Amino acid sequence: MTFQNIRKFLITFSMLLFPITIWYFSPYIIIMAAMQHIINGSFIVFTLMFLLGIFFGRLWCGFLCPAGGMSECFEHFSPKTPKQGWRNYLKYGIWFVWLSGVIVCHILGKGNYTIQPFFKTEHGISISNIYCYTIYYGIIFLFLIPAIVHGKRASCHYICWMAPFMILGYKLGSALHLPQLKIKMHKDNCIECGKCNKVCKMSVDVKSFVLSNKVNDIRTAECILCGECVSSCPKNVFTYKITNR
Repeated sequence: MTFQNIRKFLITFSMLLFPITIWYFSPYIIIMAAMQHIINGSFIVFTLMFLLGIFFGRLWCGFLCPAGGMSECFEHFSPKTPKQGWRNYLKYGIWFVWLSGVIVCHILGKGNYTIQPFFKTEHGISISNIYCYTIYYGIIFLFLIPAIVHGKRASCHYICWMAPFMILGYKLGSALHLPQLKIKMHKDNCIECGKCNKVCKMSVDVKSFVLSNKVNDIRTAECILCGECVSSCPKNVFTYKITNR
């Protein structure tokens, strides 16, 4: 199997597991748990996203995110490039309001703190009855509609409540000059074919980074380290590297 086949297998498998794991990414279940002073599964997952983001950025989005797997499947309906700009900041507004609500619920909550990773699951399984499928299919449509209207991985660009955890982790790691996984560039090899831009899952203008004299890696919070540019470049311009620069 090629590198990209392995990546696609992992993210597709994660998508297929979504009925089991959906509560561990739920922005609502964490609020329910907060009111009871419970550290639940989604609290743990979101914390890990931030901590791992310090060293690996948005690698999760490119390889293991079930919502990302859905978004890549939905590309077949609308492969166009989402518009960049103010819409990219919507996810930060959503995240800020929601996280503020979680904090308030923890402040107002009652009881001693307990750790319950399987809170509101049946033996660890999220969708354990037919009524839960209403929420499950609602989430699918939440990611499907932006993909159809705006293009590939539009939900990741505009509304994902998980991305800011990894983005803030990545920015913290960069500020502290900690070792981070990045896609580095060998600019002298570039023939300016533009293939990197065409294959990028997040519609990043990769070519502009290659031609820039200011950076030697893909330096944007929208990069999910999927490695499509690494695999598709005919001149091996791109490579993964752990660096603190």
